Amino acid sequence: MAPDPTATGATRYYGAVEAGGSKFVCAIGDEAGRLLVEERFATTQPGPTTATLLATLHRMTARFGPLSALGLACFGPIELRRESPRYGHILDTPKPGWSGTDIVGALAREFPVPVGFDTDVNGAALAEHRWGSSQNVEDLVYLTIGTGIGGGAIVGGQLVHGLLHPEMGHLYPRKHPRDADFPGVCPFHGDCLEGLAAGPAIIARCGASLQQLPPDHPQWEIEADYLGQLCASLVLTLSPRRIVLGGGVMNQARLLPMIRPRLQHWLGGYLRRSELLGEIDSYLVPPQLAARAGILGALALALQAL
Repeated sequence: MAPDPTATGATRYYGAVEAGGSKFVCAIGDEAGRLLVEERFATTQPGPTTATLLATLHRMTARFGPLSALGLACFGPIELRRESPRYGHILDTPKPGWSGTDIVGALAREFPVPVGFDTDVNGAALAEHRWGSSQNVEDLVYLTIGTGIGGGAIVGGQLVHGLLHPEMGHLYPRKHPRDADFPGVCPFHGDCLEGLAAGPAIIARCGASLQQLPPDHPQWEIEADYLGQLCASLVLTLSPRRIVLGGGVMNQARLLPMIRPRLQHWLGGYLRRSELLGEIDSYLVPPQLAARAGILGALALALQAL
């Protein structure tokens, strides 16, 4: 174990890694949640991506000094059971080439400090809970709608794990009437939520991303309906006090106001709570940390690990 820099009164530095399906983000941060340096690069194949990750972290630590801990918020599915021989591995993933990658082991061999490890969406949920939109909310769900669809949950102030970890993007919605012939793009399930409503599904269906489509294109209605179904399912199962929707697809400002009435529609008047009725604008919200939720989640995981 590397010496603890605080033993001499020095500042503690924490490594943070957001391992996403399309990009990696590496940063050094401090206990106050400040990111002191940050770099990003594309997610390619495991070998070259891991080599770039380690080189980037070594370059950063040469500037700031030894790390007290590392946090890794990773796309999934991942093995979180410490007793498993596959702990720290990426499991069977739609991301080509990454299934079976020992991503925690690669970091731990180079940096002998505590490593906090969780899904990217659990990390983002933790960051929003600690520094963002949900600081006083003990029960929340963070959803990311981008290259894939994933969800992280905090219940009673604690991240939710279990047999694996939540995989909210692979629930099956009711097909929208205007989408009946689209088979979906998920390599595992076809027409699960990720297969119908993630960024690649929109492009496969429409030949363009959501931001490139005109406001009257039917995809806006289809997308809002699927995401409203997802949120309704989470309200009925996890009963969160807030749902945060982030990710690249949600960068379209007009989409969130379209999802709120679809959530109410799919609840069917069953739950008569003010938060779901007149106060829904404060219930279904964008991330306050915006695109930084993921990397700040990795920093929060590092703080937890220490």
